[in-house]
Amino acid sequence: MRQYWEAAIPPFHTADGSINTFTAVTDASPAPQITIPANYLEVGATLRISAQGFWSSTGTPTYTWGFYYGGAAGIALAIGPAASTASGAASNPWSMEWWGRVRAVGTSGSIVGQGVQRNPTSLTAWSIIPVPVTAALRTVAIDTTTAKAITVAAACSASSASNIFAVNSLLVEVVN
Repeated sequence: MRQYWEAAIPPFHTADGSINTFTAVTDASPAPQITIPANYLEVGATLRISAQGFWSSTGTPTYTWGFYYGGAAGIALAIGPAASTASGAASNPWSMEWWGRVRAVGTSGSIVGQGVQRNPTSLTAWSIIPVPVTAALRTVAIDTTTAKAITVAAACSASSASNIFAVNSLLVEVVN
């Protein structure tokens, strides 16, 4: 009989992640990067991801961010809608949580999941949005046969050194 337990996947962060002067989807994950080992996921396992951080802005750019399987160029597990910003916003906190159940493993594996994203409308007010926003985007094809990094990545509508997206915490857990 196999034993199961709940545990965060190491390594544990020693440095926050932060990006600025970007427009394309860019990895903002803390270091070192968390990687799911090859063949680690099983049918029925739940992948639970949560992250928190802040953004700052100049002008009124929009930020879009989410969780990716296989890095920022990999598979989007959950992406929220574009969040509008106020000009001169400083250190507005955000958070996101997502839970996905593995439905199939292998090179044609799949995971179905959903979560919530809390987007700041000011330092003290947030809007809470389901992610992903449509049922069609909840099931995602994944390859479980190779090691894959779990990342937080963001895009910004305007490139500026003052447009900062930071991740202070990224937690990745596999539970059953």
